[in-house]
Amino acid sequence: MALLELRDITKSYGEGAQRVDALRGVSITVEPGEMVALVGPSGSGKSTLLAIIGGLLTPTSGSMLVAGADVAKFDARARSRYRRDQVGFVFQSSNLVPFLTARENLLLVGEFGGADRAALARRADELLSELGLTDAAGQAGNRLSGGQRQRVAIARALMRDPSLILVDEPTASLDSKRGAQVVEALRDEVHGRHKACVMVTHDLEMAARADRVLEIRDGLLQVHQAAV
Repeated sequence: MALLELRDITKSYGEGAQRVDALRGVSITVEPGEMVALVGPSGSGKSTLLAIIGGLLTPTSGSMLVAGADVAKFDARARSRYRRDQVGFVFQSSNLVPFLTARENLLLVGEFGGADRAALARRADELLSELGLTDAAGQAGNRLSGGQRQRVAIARALMRDPSLILVDEPTASLDSKRGAQVVEALRDEVHGRHKACVMVTHDLEMAARADRVLEIRDGLLQVHQAAV
């Protein structure tokens, strides 16, 4: 069963002659343990689609099933719970709290849900270890390298054990070597933890490290291919 399934998703703004169709009948499925790269030129609809998947926008029409539930039909409160419990976001900027350590940045996110602190500490240490950050766990966010900050951001996104990981241009501010390390670390976590992941990127080299590449142009899905 697909973890994420979009069926004929549309998103329009305005009416009549002023109407703009940002998405036009997009259908996508993503399986557990699968990382999908979403590419396309600026203004193609990538960010709009990612916002809909993340519950930040509602589609004009169509359905979006996550673990069988149609998120497109959720009210505002249910969408808020969906974002909190089922979605992990990784943005272009890591957005770490600069004066907190890498470990404290993870624990801060975990504590929002009121989980047991000992369990949160174990999970934070496990994620930091998996992502090669054990030696950096005690360093403040503003002392970490760009690649380290993005790996901490990945760990933070996984702290609440979401089923879906959404990634927006994670390597835009990194050189190619560090960018590849970040994407490979993310892919390993998605595969190992059986998450569904959608990554928006302009970098075709980074996109090729995903399991599949989807291209959107003018709000339409154009290409559906296996990654190299």
